[in-house]
Amino acid sequence: MNSVQDIWKTVLKILSEQLTPTAITTWFSDCQPEDFDNMCLIIRTPSDFKKKIISDRFLPQIKSILSDLFAGDVDVLILAGDEEYLKDSPDGDILPEMAGYTFDNFIVGNSNKFAHAAAISVAENPGKNYNPLFIYGNSGLGKTHLLLAIGHYIQEHYPEKKIAYIKGDDFTNKLVKAIKEGTTEEFRSEYRHVDLLLVDDIQFIAGKQSTQIEFFHTFNYIYELGNQIVITSDRPPMEMSLLDDRLRTRFEGGLMADIAPPDLETRMAIARNKASRLGLLLPDEIIEYIASTVKANVRQLEGVIKRLTAYKEILNDEITKESVNRAIEDVIRTGPEIPNPDLIIRETAKYYSLKPEDLKGNNRSKNPAMARQISMYLMRQLTNLSLNEIGKELGRNHTTALSSIRKIEDLMRTDPDLTIVIRDITSNITTSSESI
Repeated sequence: MNSVQDIWKTVLKILSEQLTPTAITTWFSDCQPEDFDNMCLIIRTPSDFKKKIISDRFLPQIKSILSDLFAGDVDVLILAGDEEYLKDSPDGDILPEMAGYTFDNFIVGNSNKFAHAAAISVAENPGKNYNPLFIYGNSGLGKTHLLLAIGHYIQEHYPEKKIAYIKGDDFTNKLVKAIKEGTTEEFRSEYRHVDLLLVDDIQFIAGKQSTQIEFFHTFNYIYELGNQIVITSDRPPMEMSLLDDRLRTRFEGGLMADIAPPDLETRMAIARNKASRLGLLLPDEIIEYIASTVKANVRQLEGVIKRLTAYKEILNDEITKESVNRAIEDVIRTGPEIPNPDLIIRETAKYYSLKPEDLKGNNRSKNPAMARQISMYLMRQLTNLSLNEIGKELGRNHTTALSSIRKIEDLMRTDPDLTIVIRDITSNITTSSESI
């Protein structure tokens, strides 16, 4: 095998012998191998959702195949969307080198000014103001930017401080590896003996009992030393139903700051700033058109500007409304696939031979009730809807939505058949979403 493409083709060939064609098509058809670095295979998938499914469900099989191919342990790093490949810095810190993720390059608006101010306060006085700092909000709104801006500021102004950065799912993977190899003390030393711990996407440890116990002790160790902890998540602790109560209490004991989707003025400022940094001069009407069209996700907004830059540099294209529309279609098509709630309700109802109206109505018999709860659970897993919004989709309130989601999560721990049902409905939703 002479290239990472050859390695990935071999892995897929063997996986195809172990999994159904539907599973291969649904989860791996749009995965791309990026690198094979220091016995680690890096692959990219278009969405956080697919990354989570592959990590949770198929990672052991992939690692086993690679172990057989190379006669030794091989790590796998899964990236989502335009997530950067993170490498350890040379001085031993684990702060990723992601260009531009500084306070100077963060555009402040009404939707994020509180989180921005809190992040600066923490960076200027680590361990003294707001510990932990918990930043939450939907994907692509700038949580990771602020997290890394804190790290880069402290790295520059307090070079003696040791910094560690890790993503929630990587914390789990590294812990499992450490237990397997008998290196848990080294693992603990790496993440406990730091002045600043940055944890991205903490929601991925919820429900993983051993990981939560280990993180609880890591959190306490760092906190009791008076050192700083900064955490990001796609939701507040109270909405993580599988999160250990002890962790929830500690997260809520610090400062919680949310980031909402930016308003039009902020989106225009972000687009103008990104274009300027890339050396692209765009007229105000084009900036406004882009910002008016791409509304919910800063990452997609920046992706459109990058795509326009490529059009101009490679194709020598003039930037027109037509080229902007082409860039928007390209970015949104390759970005995270979020099914709408109507699709989730329809596919869940269909699985149980029901109509969507049966789930939205007051029928409390077994099948409609179970289908209703499953659809709420899937909306929480597959979309960015809040609990209030999920409840409204089915004519219920926030409390009912949370109760339904927790019930499904509890049942899945003891009922493997329900887990299969959830998997099959999810596959149907994904397939239907991709065909639209």
